[in-house]
Order: sequence, then structure tokens, then C-alpha cells
Amino acid sequence: MDLFDLTNNSQRAAPLAERMRPRALSEFIGQKHILHGGSLLLRAIQADRLGSCIFFGPPGTGKTTLAGIIAASTKSEFVKLNAVSSGVAEAKKVIEEAHERLRMTGKRTFLLLDECHRWSKAQSDCVLSAIETGSIVFIGSTTENPYVSMTRAIVSRCRIFELKPLSDGDIIEGLKRAVTDSRGLADFVLEISDDAYSHIAWAANGDLRNAFNALELAVLTTPPRADGSIYIDGAAAAESTQRKTLSVDDGMYYDMLSAFCKSLRGCDPDAALYWAFRLIESGLDPMLIFRRLLVHASEDVGLADSSALSTVAAALSAYEHVGAPEGFIPLTHAIIAVCAAPKSDSVVNALHAVQAAVREHADDAVPEYLRDRGYKPADGGTQAYIYPHGTDGYVTQQYLPNSLRDSKFYVAGDTERERDIKRFLEKIAQNKRK
Repeated sequence: MDLFDLTNNSQRAAPLAERMRPRALSEFIGQKHILHGGSLLLRAIQADRLGSCIFFGPPGTGKTTLAGIIAASTKSEFVKLNAVSSGVAEAKKVIEEAHERLRMTGKRTFLLLDECHRWSKAQSDCVLSAIETGSIVFIGSTTENPYVSMTRAIVSRCRIFELKPLSDGDIIEGLKRAVTDSRGLADFVLEISDDAYSHIAWAANGDLRNAFNALELAVLTTPPRADGSIYIDGAAAAESTQRKTLSVDDGMYYDMLSAFCKSLRGCDPDAALYWAFRLIESGLDPMLIFRRLLVHASEDVGLADSSALSTVAAALSAYEHVGAPEGFIPLTHAIIAVCAAPKSDSVVNALHAVQAAVREHADDAVPEYLRDRGYKPADGGTQAYIYPHGTDGYVTQQYLPNSLRDSKFYVAGDTERERDIKRFLEKIAQNKRK
């Protein structure tokens, strides 16, 4: 057996998701919001002028794949590290080699760091000067929000690109490509129903890697028919995803989700629990229920009881730690808490109002006395900033731009907590009028 045969055997043994990893931008699926025709990222990759950046988003959305495509398209050196297994010594070695390579040949070095949020401050600090001098181009990939999970010094030197969960259509496109591709499942004679494709895409929840794993499992475990072909229907797809198909059509699914949301808003814990667990028993990922709860805790409860949001967030964390079925207890806790809380839509109304104002007044100047004093302002001003804590905890100065000085975005709701907020704000407003 020669080296070529060994290489082919290794490739065939790799999971379908790895075999089908896109090799060029033309094969990349999804993320049109950052890879559309004239996008900054696409133009930078095509021109081989990409600077340091961080890709973040859920698993299976193409972060590492996109970094690999960049590596294949660049004329620069490319080094890959994993933040879990590499330390300061490995990073320093890469940086020293990159600096020498740039000095001797003028060739840049791309450093791809998987799971970059796992690097400590000391590890991150060792690459800062290399990023600033251009010795390396840093490309991080992470499932965590870098603004929260990474050191600010690194984040401030990188462009941040958020990758989003793939749509069902994107995932079905990837699955159908795998069925006919020589790297994928083209060696099998396959017949796959539309229901099977739809269920695998739905169960994958935006993760193409999960979808590939489910498809491959279904193909390898389904007995062939008499003619040697393999037929995969919705039932086989459900078994491969270990989640049964919804016992309702799509319309009914959305109707039940709507009923759950309206039950939360309508303060009916019995109905909200019924719809939530009927959806879960039908195969819905409980994380979708949590996502709706998080939104409704601010959209419908809001400032009437700010603890509702904390309760849901704590319940979500508990579920992620213990899983099902024990995790259904904090989920139930959160549903009842949101239902039983007083309701106010003042937060979402304020959001809509301020978004409209920002779109209309996007270029208004910051009042001079509110500006950052770290630099000399272009225009002078006589009004001084008044420090609130040096007075009664609030002051009467103007904080909005002149064109919006009397605008009201937040209107307090008629709940006990917001009546207190309203009285406090009215007291400040009275002082302003004096």
C-alpha cells in the first residue's frame, strides 16, 4: 500500500462534516450578511488584504472553515494554534518566526487561533505588539462573544465578524451537496425524502456539522433495499437525530409557539407551561423556549419587575449545567416567574422610539461638555460638565443633542415599580424647569 492509498483511507475515515469542509469561498454556505457581493470581508479576502479579525458565533456556522479558506487564498504564511492546548511559549515562537520572516522576505504570517476566548491575559498580551507592528495577522475563532470573553486590548485591534446560525435552506443545500459530492456520499445510491431533509435541517438548529453527522448516521445505519439503494424518510431522519419529528405541521408549530408567547404575556402560567412542554415533547429544542423567555422578560415584563430577566438567565444557566430532565425544573420556574410578574412594555416601546430617532438624527453632534476630555475639542465651549455625585445624585444639564433636547423615548408604565421611576424622573424634570 503506497502513501496515496493511506491518504485516501484517512480521508474516507474522516467524518462527513470534515470531508465536506469548503475549500473556497464559492463552496462556502451561508453568512451572506458578511459575505455578500460588495462586503468588506469578501473584498479583503479576495484582495489578500485582510487585517486582524475575530469570527464568533455558534458551533457549525463556518468559523474555522472560513479561516481555512483565507489560509488557502493568501500568499502569506499560515500558522494554526488552539487556545486550549497552546501557551505563551508556543505563541512567542510563532511571533519570533513571523517577525524574522517579515524582516527577511517581507512575507506576512497569519495566526489562526481556535477557541481564542480561552487564552489568558498573559497569552493575549504576548501577541499585542506583533499585531500592532504587522508581524502577524491575528484571526481568532470563538463561540463566545469576544466583547465579553476576551481582553479588550485584543478586541480593540481586531475587526469583529459575527457568524449566525444557518437557515434551514442553507443546511438543506449543504446536505444535498454532500449526497452528490465525491468527497461525501456519492458512492451510495441514495433516495432521501423532502421530509428527511427538512427534519435534519430543523433538528440541526443552525449547525451544519450536526446536520452532516445526522445524515451520515442515517445513511450508514439504514439497511439497503433489494436493488442496493438506500431510502431515508422522515422516520429514519428522526432516529438519526435522536429527536422525533414534530407531530404537527409547520403551521401548527408556529401557532403553538405563538400561543406560548401570548400565554406569557397574558399572565397564564398553566397555559404557558402546557404549550412549552407540548412543543418540547414534539421535539422542539428547549433552548428555543429559553430564548423566547429571555425576550419576554424584557419585552413584556421589563421594568415592572427587572428580576424576571435575572431569573430566566439563571434558569438558562442551570439548564446548560444539568441538562434534561432535571433542567426542566428551572425552566418551569422561569416560565411561572415570567407569567406571574407584573407587565410593562415600556422597555420595548423605548427601544423602538430611540431607534427611529437615531435613524433620523444619526449625525447630531455630542454637546461639548459631554465629550471625552482625552483630546482637545475642535470647538470651544463655556458650559462645564456637572458631576452628578457631587450634588444630589442627579443634575439638570442637557444630555441629548440639541435637535433632540426635549425628546422622550422612555414612558413609564403604570406598575408600582415604574410609578416610582416616574416620580423620580418627574422630580428631576421639575428641577430642570426651575
